[in-house]
Amino acid sequence: MKELSLNVLDIAMNSVKARAENILIKLVEADGKLTLIIEDDGCGMSEETVKNVMNPFYTTRTTRSVGMGVPLLKLAAEQTGGGITIASVSQEDNPQKHGTTVTAEFYMNHLDFTPVGDMVSTVTTLIQGSPYIEWRFEHIKENGSVELDTRELREILGDVPLDNYEVIKWIEGYLREGYESV
Repeated sequence: MKELSLNVLDIAMNSVKARAENILIKLVEADGKLTLIIEDDGCGMSEETVKNVMNPFYTTRTTRSVGMGVPLLKLAAEQTGGGITIASVSQEDNPQKHGTTVTAEFYMNHLDFTPVGDMVSTVTTLIQGSPYIEWRFEHIKENGSVELDTRELREILGDVPLDNYEVIKWIEGYLREGYESV
């Protein structure tokens, strides 16, 4: 993928499909390294699925026989000298505390570092497409951060849905303004 934001979109959609109610997307830039964390409280994966998920010819989808999201993220991280880890607890193994955390590390000074891309569009697309999920977004840079928590928005908005056009435009503007200040 040409931008990490597209990888984020793909991996976060896996969390949506896993019936997550809360999804964290966190990027931390420090000491020449970018750490990406996507964490959810979805149905989780079995140990066998976690072992196989980085294989592009393994998928749980029935519509096609390949799954490229995680393998492409892994490739992007490894090309920079970084890597990826996946921790998951399935709902069957723990009905109360289940979910998945994908962590990828990238060395930003490496020639093969993929640009972060348009995180604003990625986050607004995710919220608009799945407004019933609680989204928390954090992009921490050395000189500041951009953050958004839909729980805070719901407190202010009351019954106004997050996928309302004006709300989505506000979210987009808020995030763009945040990126302009860091």
